[in-house]
Amino acid sequence: MVHILGVNLPEQKVVRIALTYIYGIGPQTAQTICNQLSIHRECKLRDLDEVKIIQLTDILSKMTIESDLKREVKKNIQGLKNIGCYVGRRHTFGYPVHGQNTRNNAKIAKRLNIKRSYTTGTAAWFPKF
Repeated sequence: MVHILGVNLPEQKVVRIALTYIYGIGPQTAQTICNQLSIHRECKLRDLDEVKIIQLTDILSKMTIESDLKREVKKNIQGLKNIGCYVGRRHTFGYPVHGQNTRNNAKIAKRLNIKRSYTTGTAAWFPKF
């Protein structure tokens, strides 16, 4: 395992595939990074020398990935909720955001996102006098 920016990447994988293990890097971005560093498309991660790994780390450190990206996405969704727009309300209620059907497909999501309030048996019962 190669440890780059807090992520363990498998050595036996091709570099462009191993880079997709990092949150925020998809296949296209991984291919672009490999082209910038002139890494062959079938080169495995264990075949890279230290200089290439350092260059790879430098490129990745300039990008918004992992916890920074997750924090930014969460902040954007929270901003939508705060201003009360349609998309923010859909996020709040746990409904589909991008116009999907809610009659059949979102039933499980609606069930799982219900806020439940738990009460004990003695606190919920009040006798009438």
